[in-house]
Amino acid sequence: MIDETSKIDPKADISSDAVIGPWCVIGPNVFIGPGTVIESSVIIRSNTKIGSNNRIFQFSSVGEDPADKKFTGEETWLEIGDNNIFREGVTLHRGTGSGGCLTKIGSDNLMMPYVHVAHDCIVGDNTVFANNAAISGHVVVGDWVILGGYAGVNQFLKIGDHAMIGAMSHITNDIPAYVIVSGRPASVRSINAIGLERRGFDKETVADIREAFKIIYKRNYSLQESIDQLKAMSENCKALEILISSLESSEKGIHR
Repeated sequence: MIDETSKIDPKADISSDAVIGPWCVIGPNVFIGPGTVIESSVIIRSNTKIGSNNRIFQFSSVGEDPADKKFTGEETWLEIGDNNIFREGVTLHRGTGSGGCLTKIGSDNLMMPYVHVAHDCIVGDNTVFANNAAISGHVVVGDWVILGGYAGVNQFLKIGDHAMIGAMSHITNDIPAYVIVSGRPASVRSINAIGLERRGFDKETVADIREAFKIIYKRNYSLQESIDQLKAMSENCKALEILISSLESSEKGIHR
């Protein structure tokens, strides 16, 4: 299942039913799980753990050294879960010693051509990164997040669960869960109602999230006053706990 033109380091550990296409280079300390398919001309540099049933398309660069001047060759890793699709030219970098030594990508994600995930990022499950979207170092992306094409996210930011970022948006602050942000400069538009409905949120829950959005963005409350009101509402709507957590965990301030 390994093409004869590919070069595999003897320290790599590849499942017997993984597929390695032609002209790939697999470096040391690379673990590739069952059912994973590596297409042609892919480089997996080193210190990378890839789970089951992933597919990595041609010309992708996976587990490369982080593009960070503070990196001095220390042992760092990239971990990838299961059932992900990485399209052509995707670049995924390992972590840095100063950033926790780990870049981690969850499961069931789709990363379209030329997406970049920088060092020390944490990406959840069921995300979609459209063409040329890029997240800088130390970014945390929650579950079910969508990044539009050419969207760019600054370092050390957090994107909450079910958030959606429009194409070509430049994100400079944290994004709370459930909201849509778009434009240049990026502005918060509304809640991601269509996305929530597609994922099975009932009408009452979507209505509560919509009311929470108005509390945060429409009624001139301070952020702490908004959080206090949301906590009272969350007694009858558990989905608001995700929103509250994204607000309380913000260190850089939210787009508001």
